[in-house]
Amino acid sequence: MGTTLLLVPAVARADPDVDLDQDAEADPTAPRLAPGLRVSLSVEPGLALALTAPQAQRTDAGFGQTLKLMFGVTRYLELGPTGTFTTLPAATGMPASGTSWAFGGGARVMRPHDAVGFYGASPWIDTELLYVRANGLDRPGAAAAVGLAIPLDDRRRFWIGPFARYLQIIQGEGSGADQRDDKILQLGIGLQVGSGLEHRRARVATAEPVELVAPAAATDRDGDGVSDAADRCPDAAGLVENSGCPVYERVVIKPDKLQLDDKIAFEWDSALLDETSRPALDDAARALEANPGFRVQVDGHASSEGTDAHNQVLSEERATAVADYLVARGVARSRLVSKGFSSSVPATTNRTEAGRVTNRRVEFVVDFIILKDGSTP
Repeated sequence: MGTTLLLVPAVARADPDVDLDQDAEADPTAPRLAPGLRVSLSVEPGLALALTAPQAQRTDAGFGQTLKLMFGVTRYLELGPTGTFTTLPAATGMPASGTSWAFGGGARVMRPHDAVGFYGASPWIDTELLYVRANGLDRPGAAAAVGLAIPLDDRRRFWIGPFARYLQIIQGEGSGADQRDDKILQLGIGLQVGSGLEHRRARVATAEPVELVAPAAATDRDGDGVSDAADRCPDAAGLVENSGCPVYERVVIKPDKLQLDDKIAFEWDSALLDETSRPALDDAARALEANPGFRVQVDGHASSEGTDAHNQVLSEERATAVADYLVARGVARSRLVSKGFSSSVPATTNRTEAGRVTNRRVEFVVDFIILKDGSTP
């Protein structure tokens, strides 16, 4: 005889949904650029030397100094005025040194100053258009530079790092006998001070107080890590992957039923349980003991062979035999009801021998009940 143990939920259990606002930022305490206008001053002193003739033959390595006042347009772009002073001492035997002043404006593209990783380092590149006053002459000029800025403090207000700047002074017509452009390279270490960052934690602390309502904690009375709302076995600690239920050898606890993998067999035309049925019923008893919220109805069925009266009595006796076995294994009698249905509710056709074997079955119909603390089933 085959056996099926069904679970039919009588009371739906569900925790109320909790609508929580989620922070859009992955880390609410991470530093961010300070709000408002961002201003920084960059001081870039360094070695200066002429790259091409005739200046390279007439002068030695000298000194260059660039000042930049920059205003943040985006996290990646700064714009602002710039000024550069360059002096190249005269080479041995040459009559005069070379000095120039340059003023203009430029743009700097950089890695954002609030970026994480690489110790916060910010590589940058900038370009400038300049008005140059050199040796009593007014000339146009242009410059391009690359560099690396490394923060010195956690607020990233102070930065230091190497740079290389290329300056070209354009020699216009009528500027002298030699009309070749002056080309100067500057190499040095730059210092920058700016608005820096704000820390999100500090800003939240100064904001208007907000009353927070903590969500109700999900209950998990068996402590297996599965909340009672999702736990098929809320009174028995089980596995998360098994929906909070223990794993039994012959019983599978499903959302709507307990399924026995083994058939329940009886002696021929008798209510005496066959020995082969005992392991499956032992597992069923353990599952019921671990889940006191299950109230069990044991339904006995028979095939169409024999008279209805005989089959009715036989089905009732077999259902009672199963209930008695469960009681003997520790299940409270008050949790069990047994009924016989003769052959009135066949599981399949009675026209074949296989169908008649299937219909000679004991079927368990189990209802959920919700028990108050301290009560008994």
